[in-house]
Amino acid sequence: MQPTYLPWIGYFDLIDTVDHFVFLDDAQVLKRSWGVRNRIIGQNGEAFLTVPLTGHSQIGENTFANTAIDPNPKWRKTHLATIRHTYGKAPYFSEVFPQIEELMSAEHATIGALNMAFIRSTAERLGIETPFNRSSQLEGAEGRKDDRLLAICRVIGADSYLAAQGSAGYIERDNEAGAFAGSGVALWYHNFAHPEYRQAGERFTSHMSIIDLLMNCGYASALEIIRSGRREKLTSAEMKKELA
Repeated sequence: MQPTYLPWIGYFDLIDTVDHFVFLDDAQVLKRSWGVRNRIIGQNGEAFLTVPLTGHSQIGENTFANTAIDPNPKWRKTHLATIRHTYGKAPYFSEVFPQIEELMSAEHATIGALNMAFIRSTAERLGIETPFNRSSQLEGAEGRKDDRLLAICRVIGADSYLAAQGSAGYIERDNEAGAFAGSGVALWYHNFAHPEYRQAGERFTSHMSIIDLLMNCGYASALEIIRSGRREKLTSAEMKKELA
């Protein structure tokens, strides 16, 4: 998976489900994608937090691993102020906010480094023990799209791949299971039903950054809530029916 910014809770369920998690940190970074922004929500509604990039172009090798973050500290201060304003009265603000401050004060140079630091530290605090790796550090994992995913699986010795449902569009485009068909590496799709939890506002809004869950419910109960949304993984054939 690409290392997205302050991911939603389903991202962490996928990490918790697998035996080994690989950050696709040499994938292209797209502006206005989840790689550089995410949402939080409070009494005043949703707010987007977007990381400004430096020298980024939609054409070229702008990957998570080499795309620089704007060094101006103003955006970091704005993100912290927005989070503080949104969750200052949340039950677990004092427990969670120091992690966010630590992340911003570290001044990571690239968007990949920033995102991976948050994901790793959050997974550790949740009690997820899945080991991590980075695709940019795997020799022999060549190819594009599903061919690349299969190559990564082979490099790390995986006998199955758990894909995010969003990747089905290109994996299943030409044939069922794409490059995984007949490869000896089983293809599955992550299946997650977003659980509800205590949240500010009159009605629950799903698919916010995991920050929302942490601020409202704390680290100790967050993983149990996340796991409650896990459903039986889908086969390629079942996923194609979902897409139809």
